[in-house]
Amino acid sequence: MGNLMGSWRYKEPSTVEECDSTWETDSESDELQPGGEEEDTEQLDHGSPKVPHHTPALKDNKEETITMKTFGDMMESSTRMKRSFYAAKDLYKYRHSYPNYKEPRRPNEYRNLRFYLNKIPLVPDGIYIEEILTKWRGDYEKLEHNHTYIQWLFPLREQGLNFYAHELTQDEIKEFQSTREAKRRFLLAYTIMLDFFGIKLLDKNGNVARATNWQDRFQHLNESQHNYLRITRILKSLGELGFESFKLPLVHLLLEEALVEGTLPNMRHSALEYFIYTLRQHSQRRALLRFAQRHYQPPENFIWGPPKKKRIPAFGSTGMKSGKNEVVEKSVGKARSPREGRNNLEREADDIDDRKSGEWKTVKGSKVLQEGRGRVDLEECIETIPL
Repeated sequence: MGNLMGSWRYKEPSTVEECDSTWETDSESDELQPGGEEEDTEQLDHGSPKVPHHTPALKDNKEETITMKTFGDMMESSTRMKRSFYAAKDLYKYRHSYPNYKEPRRPNEYRNLRFYLNKIPLVPDGIYIEEILTKWRGDYEKLEHNHTYIQWLFPLREQGLNFYAHELTQDEIKEFQSTREAKRRFLLAYTIMLDFFGIKLLDKNGNVARATNWQDRFQHLNESQHNYLRITRILKSLGELGFESFKLPLVHLLLEEALVEGTLPNMRHSALEYFIYTLRQHSQRRALLRFAQRHYQPPENFIWGPPKKKRIPAFGSTGMKSGKNEVVEKSVGKARSPREGRNNLEREADDIDDRKSGEWKTVKGSKVLQEGRGRVDLEECIETIPL
């Protein structure tokens, strides 16, 4: 038969729909049009003009119909935006392990692993991992303004801004994942960055919550948006080095703060365009997107949900909708306040579990986890995580 795989050629996706398979395996999407999200949906646009709540009364119905159609077309063309193809393609390649990617030709020295074993310093600063882990925690000025360490702490199979940092290779990833000391230090580096963001790691399952310094750090994080690129990199690196399960709790917390609590409003677009799509499991992405859809404002601008179903009128009835579709429309149409969403978080998570078995079960209020408990020593916490 010959080598069939040898003749296979990877085809680059050319649209957002080709990059996003989030809803393809969803049982609620059996009747959906193929291709993913709708093309003509609106995206959040802070600079877009607002549609007035009232329009002047016109003299006759014909004139009113023409004017409203013209006005609607104008507003639609001025506010309509689409999802970022760049973001969709970037995360598609990551989730599919960089198809058609060629490993670096230079000799593989496992430089990322050696750095985490404290055998070589990061370049160009000449700093060893142990110095970062013991002296950089809480030094927010250094963590904010130094831009060379992040590529070493959270390596990927792609080149970052620090060209001295080496891309991961598949062989190095396997070696890293089997090296306990490297993984222990990696988790400590993760906790340092979480603390920088105002978040703390709670347990061996990757659950997170607000840290004691969350107010100041969230205010900083909301204003310094270049850190959103760092969060995307951290999420990717977690998946590469054996901590895929840690992504979901972190992304959910960030979504909750951005959409429900309103502490990180500037982050919501990055969370929806990038953070969610670092998760490799369809069911996890769907659960997060359903959560976001219930709290997004204005709801009509939410473009990351499932595509609309084909409307096939039934005999003797027009506008008949299935029960599931009514649930979706009600959840979108009834926008809840942040306080109301917070109080109903646990019930909404249970609704998701009832509809979709196997999807992630939301923890009741990540900020109330371990309330009243003393501060857990980080080293002790890390030691409880199976490496």
